[in-house]
Amino acid sequence: MPETNPDAEHGACDAAVTLAFSVLGKRWNGMILSSLGAGATTFVGLRRAVTGISDAVLSDRLAELAGAGLAVRTVDAGPPVSVSYELTDAGRRLLPLLEQLGDWASENLVPPAAARK
Repeated sequence: MPETNPDAEHGACDAAVTLAFSVLGKRWNGMILSSLGAGATTFVGLRRAVTGISDAVLSDRLAELAGAGLAVRTVDAGPPVSVSYELTDAGRRLLPLLEQLGDWASENLVPPAAARK
């Protein structure tokens, strides 16, 4: 029976977590994913749902989420031309994990401003 290398296992886990947070750790991505969890919507619909985000940042984040395989962009040639965004299966499977992570953070982490008081 081959021995397992704990350092290699930890390294693989660290690499996977680092990869996940390279996408999920960016501002707005959680809100965008959550908004898409309600179903397919347009760019304008997302801009309304994610208040405070600029059009350029929303466009960048949507391209990033699509590149990561979490969202898909669909163009309907129309007329009129219509573009919609929705979660992939991987994106839908991620939503409960994000909710659990948020619950864990609320229960276990102190916000930085509160920690300084």
